[in-house]
Amino acid sequence: MTEGPEHPEGLDEAVRRRRERRALWQREGERSLGQNLSMIGALGWIIVTPTLAGIFLGRWLDHRFETGIFWTLGLLVLGLALGCTLAWKRMYRE
Repeated sequence: MTEGPEHPEGLDEAVRRRRERRALWQREGERSLGQNLSMIGALGWIIVTPTLAGIFLGRWLDHRFETGIFWTLGLLVLGLALGCTLAWKRMYRE
């Protein structure tokens, strides 16, 4: 395929994935309410767990090295970024 304004890179792949998902949906139907609620709960825990781990580790390091909130803030942001990345990957797989 030619690449340019008419054919953006990855468009063919995106169309193929969309067709596969649509065919799967037509075969299996929509997910149940229970499955959707369990996905929401799992995503919540995927985001919250690394964030809380970052906070607790940061507080421990700040207390140990007497650095104020330096480690807490840094590890909070790192944990949140990790959690969001993991949740994004999980959603992309589903």
